[in-house]
Amino acid sequence: MIGRKTVSVLAIAAAGSLGATQASAAEKVDFILNWIAGGDHAPYYYAKKMGWYAKAGIDLNIQQGKGSSMSSRRTGAGKNQIGLADLGTALVTMGKGARMVAVMNIYANSPYGMYWLKSSGIKGPKDLAGKKIGNPPWDAARQMWPALAKKVGVDSKSVKWVNIQPNAKLAALKSKSIHATTSFYNIHHIFQRVLGKDMGFFPWKKYGINPYGNSIIVNMDYLKKNRKVIAAFVRVTQRAFQTCVKVPDPCVKALVEANKGLKFANEKQNWGLVTELMSDKFSRTVALGYFDPGRMDADHKLINTYFKIDTKYAIKDRYTNEFLDRNIKMPKINRKSAFD
Repeated sequence: MIGRKTVSVLAIAAAGSLGATQASAAEKVDFILNWIAGGDHAPYYYAKKMGWYAKAGIDLNIQQGKGSSMSSRRTGAGKNQIGLADLGTALVTMGKGARMVAVMNIYANSPYGMYWLKSSGIKGPKDLAGKKIGNPPWDAARQMWPALAKKVGVDSKSVKWVNIQPNAKLAALKSKSIHATTSFYNIHHIFQRVLGKDMGFFPWKKYGINPYGNSIIVNMDYLKKNRKVIAAFVRVTQRAFQTCVKVPDPCVKALVEANKGLKFANEKQNWGLVTELMSDKFSRTVALGYFDPGRMDADHKLINTYFKIDTKYAIKDRYTNEFLDRNIKMPKINRKSAFD
């Protein structure tokens, strides 16, 4: 006969065994960011802190990135199951044989912007002719400059490109060793802080160059075997971004807590700019993260025109909206924007 004490011990052991089984059942996912963590990544850290990914059966490991080229290559090669990358860069990497699919866009608008000093005499894009533009040689915006030049009526070969590192752009502008540079809009506040009233700016989308920006990409082979995992990841991520647009402070705090050295005030400004990049008619009315097929066709054409593509692929096979929860939409935002 088994005594009550023995039964209790067995019950505790069984509970522990069940807990271990549930823990081991969580799918380990290595998610690589496009860059080192910043305000634009706050929702992932918030959802992880709140246990949303864990509750969805995902043991999420967030890895720091070193550019969209790196995150695209690693995800396409299967070294990371999921990644975050500028979609244009991801499409170029697909053209080099990378096996991946985009499953959710974060930046519904292109973050590309042009910056200069008003004191240089530049008033708009046509004044860039004959000027020096500083940018890393691998920068996607630099590769797509001919498209913008064509839109604004400037000879694309009339500018001189100066090779500088990303963190040297502001110093080069201030020293006037370059006349202009390109940068992502989510760090617009840093340019404003340093350049003040002398800062000139226009978003590329103003002139019709508006490819999708940062997007969630998934290794194609992993997706085939783990569709439920990806569906869960996308829906948790949608929920996190929607929540953080509505109530940003807890999300930014979660980011700062997980990444020592970040300052709350700066990252909250970054996040505010990101919300502008997230908002378009499709994210507001169809679903947060939705890819418009017409825009995807246009992005694919843009990439094929201005980048070397070795491996041809059908764009319809490289993105999907099937995992999006259509009930989760981008909230309206109320802030004065330099982006529109």
